[in-house]
Amino acid sequence: MRFVKTCIAVAALSIAGTTTTLASDIDPALTAVVEARSEADRARDGARHPAETISFFQIAPGMIVAEALPGSGWYTKILAGYLGAEGTIYGVDYVARMWPMFSFATEEWVKKRIAAVNDFDNKVAGFTDNGINAKGITFNSLPEDAIGTVDRFLFVRALHNLNRFEAKAGTRTQALASVRAMLADDGMVGVVQHRLPESAPAEGADGSRGYLKQSDVISMFEEAGFELVASSEINANPKDKPGAEDVVWRLPPSLRGSKDNPEQRAAMEAIGESDRMTLLFKKK
Repeated sequence: MRFVKTCIAVAALSIAGTTTTLASDIDPALTAVVEARSEADRARDGARHPAETISFFQIAPGMIVAEALPGSGWYTKILAGYLGAEGTIYGVDYVARMWPMFSFATEEWVKKRIAAVNDFDNKVAGFTDNGINAKGITFNSLPEDAIGTVDRFLFVRALHNLNRFEAKAGTRTQALASVRAMLADDGMVGVVQHRLPESAPAEGADGSRGYLKQSDVISMFEEAGFELVASSEINANPKDKPGAEDVVWRLPPSLRGSKDNPEQRAAMEAIGESDRMTLLFKKK
């Protein structure tokens, strides 16, 4: 029987309340995993607060966790190391038909993105040899044994493109339906997402600039059969005040458009990474 820690190291949650995770609440085992990473990986911790975020999501060793769009594995390294031999991690990627929707997509790039799903277990094995079970899947290729079993499903900066193509292809609706199907009865969804001010115009708030409004994210989950458990300002950055046409990729680490402009680059680095909402949902 897989072990799930019952005493979660996180500040007490109130329904739909804002909470703060204290350093003293973080599991020392999680702290050890976070601190054991390379200097390059840890360089982003000041903006991303991985230990505090994972604690807020009430993740514990032995759990079954699914991570949307794991990419290069920045969060996967921490999760795999912390979940341990009794844990399971799924890397859940976009459905194959979504990749060609990106304006910059080439045939070779699409093939690489699709092939990456089947390499997720090898990637995790390169991060840790602790024996964790790892499997790459897509939002429309759910293993039968994953249905109704997942303790936590994480969207870390992974919602905007699903919402971006929702009107065209129903990508967000399909993804959240799959998430709900995978979750155990007491499972929860953790979200970290680039946040657009509520006062911003609706135009450009669909995720095409990387940003979403927090109210819109809450609404999309409620429509999909979830309810908000708690929110946190762990990953907030009040310096990030995007203009009407600003994209999130102008900021670190992408620094799009300013890598060859020292003055512009310095201005973006002074802002830092994006302002981010941090939300926790459960099934209704």
